[in-house]
Amino acid sequence: MGKKGFRGKGRRGGGGGGRGNAQASNGGWRDYAPFDKNSEKLEEYYNTLLQLPEEEKQQYWEFLRRELPNSFRFTGSRGHALSVKRLLQTRYIPEITKIEHHDGRPVEAPKPVPWYPDELAWWMTTPKNVVRKFPPFSAFQKFLVSETTVGNISRQEVVSMIPPCLMDLRPGMVVLDMCAAPGSKSAQLIEMIHHGEEARVRKVLRKFAKDDGLNLGNETQDEIDADLEADPSDHGRATGLLIANDSDYKRGHMLVHQLKRLSSPNIIVTNHDATQFPSLKLPSTDSNAKPTYLKFDRILADVPCSGDGTLRKNANLWKDWQPGNALGLHNTQIRILVRALQLLKVGGRVVYSTCSMNPVENESVVASAIERCGGPSNVEILDCSDQLPNLVRRPGLRKWKIMDKAYRMWDSWEEVEKFAREENGGVVPGRVSQSMFPKLEGTDCHDVPLERCMRVYPHLQDTGGFFITVLEKKTEFKARNENDPRTATAIANAAATAAAIANDRLKKEANASDDKPAENTETAEGATTAAIESAESKPVDNDIVGDASTKGSKRALEDETEQQAAKKAKTEPDSSITTLAPLIQSTEAVSKPKKSGPPEEPFKYLDPSHPVIQNIKQFYNLSTRFPDNRYMVRNEVGEPAKAIYYTTALIRDILTENEGRGVRFVHGGVRMYMKQDAPSAEVCRWRIQSEGMPIVQGYVGEPRVIHLHKKETLRKLLIEMFPRISGEDWKKYDEIGERVRDVSMGCCVLRIEPEAGDPEFTERMALPLWKSIHSLNLMLPKEDRAAMLLRIFNDTTPLVNNTLNKQKNQNSGGQKPAPEQESATQEEQPTENMAVEDLPSPDDA
Repeated sequence: MGKKGFRGKGRRGGGGGGRGNAQASNGGWRDYAPFDKNSEKLEEYYNTLLQLPEEEKQQYWEFLRRELPNSFRFTGSRGHALSVKRLLQTRYIPEITKIEHHDGRPVEAPKPVPWYPDELAWWMTTPKNVVRKFPPFSAFQKFLVSETTVGNISRQEVVSMIPPCLMDLRPGMVVLDMCAAPGSKSAQLIEMIHHGEEARVRKVLRKFAKDDGLNLGNETQDEIDADLEADPSDHGRATGLLIANDSDYKRGHMLVHQLKRLSSPNIIVTNHDATQFPSLKLPSTDSNAKPTYLKFDRILADVPCSGDGTLRKNANLWKDWQPGNALGLHNTQIRILVRALQLLKVGGRVVYSTCSMNPVENESVVASAIERCGGPSNVEILDCSDQLPNLVRRPGLRKWKIMDKAYRMWDSWEEVEKFAREENGGVVPGRVSQSMFPKLEGTDCHDVPLERCMRVYPHLQDTGGFFITVLEKKTEFKARNENDPRTATAIANAAATAAAIANDRLKKEANASDDKPAENTETAEGATTAAIESAESKPVDNDIVGDASTKGSKRALEDETEQQAAKKAKTEPDSSITTLAPLIQSTEAVSKPKKSGPPEEPFKYLDPSHPVIQNIKQFYNLSTRFPDNRYMVRNEVGEPAKAIYYTTALIRDILTENEGRGVRFVHGGVRMYMKQDAPSAEVCRWRIQSEGMPIVQGYVGEPRVIHLHKKETLRKLLIEMFPRISGEDWKKYDEIGERVRDVSMGCCVLRIEPEAGDPEFTERMALPLWKSIHSLNLMLPKEDRAAMLLRIFNDTTPLVNNTLNKQKNQNSGGQKPAPEQESATQEEQPTENMAVEDLPSPDDA
């Protein structure tokens, strides 16, 4: 299993672990012994299973022993993410391409992933020792970490990007990510929900700008091209929803941290076992109507798996791999997929994926779930061979073998039955079950087109291994109880086999005893009939089944430099010995759900007439077109205390309707306003939070807006915290000097509208600016300032904090900073020695 890394001295990176790359003089890098990347049983199983030609087989194992390329993705829903991509192409790649190896060969620069849309995904294969050696790579790495911190870039393995790209997710849709942590795929999904939103909102605002007294600057081409019909019901705002779920409470909070970087009011994070994900109630328009429950347009089931497709970055799997890892997860994976199909709308899509190559977790799960849902007439595997045309993939398997825990290979369930009956005292080899094998001819699912599934092998395009299937729900269905025998033939076989075992046992008992066995023992026929009747009559709720969280584990948070420790393969203890009677099927004990974390603070929505909401509307001259019935607080009292959140109307309906129903909501919405100490009662104490600024800024009236056009003015505000504007100091701020001198105290919107002519200063932005009696301050965390300086100015100048400098010059008993400065200073925490996953999301206190 991969080790979790941290940035700083004394840590060797690299998921592959095959090279030492010691650099003792460069940050304390240590050399590790080469890792033995060989596993006889693993290779035997997959060589038998995949049946690759000899040359291709050698490539398959050769690539699995290599380290993965580093890969990352630009945030597709943000207009300025394209500016970030242009910087990569114009500022960093030209410098990297100048580097040569000692033999004169040029160093390979980052390049776009060939199949990812719009060249928003990139990767690089440069070895770490080269990256550490040359300054252009150091500058590029700093840029990468900086933009990852503020949410413009996501570090993500290439194959992990595939499933969301096949979901056909469009704005306005409702999507569930059932096993979401650490959140890289969820980030892709929320980007798709917000696609085109910035341009749509500006296009709608411009229609009413004159009536609302708004100055929106010049119309841009993306506004002209914006399609208002893509998501038409909320004035251009995104109405779709992502519910990101994870069964592990701690991982759920890490998921919140990752997704908060995207500042979306369209996300809910929940903490539930995916096999038992609850039905979410919706408001009913008719008091006499039956309750209405949420159905999803799209569902991603990227399930816990054994992870043997991650051998390139999880080197311990070479020695830890065993077939029992996959066998123990099979039933849980079926349950998750069946639950997903139950929650889906008719006509909706489920994308099922694993980072395993084992058909026990892949094709057999897909076929078994379709069987439980009533067959191909209810659930269809979609042919997606025409999507992502530059992605090299292989079709799913139609035939395969199973390797049991003792490394025995089985061709069919009948072979297992025979072995259990004749050689193993009726005991099925550990964890093997009938559903793991290809469906027999004559059953409903024997001809399911499993070749429509996708297998991505490491040697095809220098990636990890991955499996993806796209399923469409054709009609509503009632899922079959997983413990029911499948067919009359299966029942008959069960009866015959159980009778044979019972007769064998009776004969042995008769030979071992002088007593008459018939007087003390029921007949084999009677025993078998009773067992089968008992199994068929036992009620089992289709929706109340085992806990996914105990049977495997999803990817760990990806390290920002090597993305190591991508998937830990936890396996459950051995299940109890299983015999052929009564069901000829391995059955696992239903596990107890994992304990959840401490109770979450409740979600309470504020009445639009609340004095605080009225004060905010009046102070910021908010347009009446901005909804005021979506503000929420997180405390039992339901009163604004520290933060006010904003959500979509759909999230409001879900959170209010399901209060008290046992749904574990962890997070929802975006922090829109934060309480701020103010010098007088005339100043609104609720400042606009930077993560909420993109949502509300277009509706703020001109009295609270400051327009900035010049690049150098922005640079001054970014570098210097709390610059003085009293006396004549305001003059050094050029175009905005008089405006900041005259505007009343409190929070303003600094609207950045770049002058034409500078290719590196083209981003339109809106930032929160606090005006106090004597000073100004951009209310941004330190890492946001640093990222903006690097991106726009290629500047790594240290930030100047006038408040802290003043304090250092005072005696220990000196004055405290002004209240608004003290509050803002808490956001400016150093982050140089922190890993990406530990960095605070924007404005975290």
